[in-house]
Amino acid sequence: MSESTSATNGNATLLHAERISKQFGNVIALQDISLDVLPGEVVCVLGDNGAGKSTLIKILSGVFQHDKGRYVVEGKEVRFHSPRDALDHGIATVYQDLAMIPLLSVSRNFFLGAEPNKGFWPLKFFDVKTADRVTRSELRAMGIDIRDTAQPVGTLSGGERQSIAIARAVHRGAKVLILDEPTSALGVKQAGVVLRYIVKARDRGVGVVFITHNPHHAYPVGDRFMLLNRGQSMGTFTKAELDRTQLIQMMAGGEELSELQHELTSAVGAEAAAAEVAEAAEATAEAAEATAETPEA
Repeated sequence: MSESTSATNGNATLLHAERISKQFGNVIALQDISLDVLPGEVVCVLGDNGAGKSTLIKILSGVFQHDKGRYVVEGKEVRFHSPRDALDHGIATVYQDLAMIPLLSVSRNFFLGAEPNKGFWPLKFFDVKTADRVTRSELRAMGIDIRDTAQPVGTLSGGERQSIAIARAVHRGAKVLILDEPTSALGVKQAGVVLRYIVKARDRGVGVVFITHNPHHAYPVGDRFMLLNRGQSMGTFTKAELDRTQLIQMMAGGEELSELQHELTSAVGAEAAAAEVAEAAEATAEAAEATAETPEA
């Protein structure tokens, strides 16, 4: 299991969460969770539904405040009161809904909330040429090929929309990019597109926190893997410490998966035995019927 990287990398650590806990009434959503994110790496946070992934990213992105623990960004302890505070510190989150308006163009969505304008108040207008030029340039830098930045974003595939959301966050100066289940609703090919652009963001020096419940998507792009189970950490591991099979087993519960396989094998065996008994009974009945129909000599 990898140790905390903050002690060895000092100021290089972009984000350091130490023994973070969060409770809602009597429900303990997170307990003593520690996480480090360095520039140019992908940290995958894995867990099943109810593991605490959503609570963790909402604390990191300023939606919730932690009850216990320390949250340090670039060497300074912080307590965010809103997502805007997190953005001001270079922490951007891309949620599953992507915060995009389907009927608006790619360039308008790219600059949503930070539109370039020309003219002076009260006659200020959206600068379409600048928006299209910058959008095309930034997407090209990420390796994203969009046919026309004026086309409605709703006409793009799910993978392309995710890629634009990632490029938008990087363009706005994100040092830490938190991705909330970006591949969960995508097909195999589209998920591959998103994973490619996660690597592109990492190669540009961005620290990426990849939230997912799919180890097959996490393992190819991840540098370190933190596993959550019912609000508690099962540990943080590097690829050298954990292969894909071990990761899947830990995600599935290890012993619980073995017990399930045994139960399924037993059930299949019992069904096969029952089928054989039924076939034997049917054969016996057919033989008896044939004997009854044979005339006596």
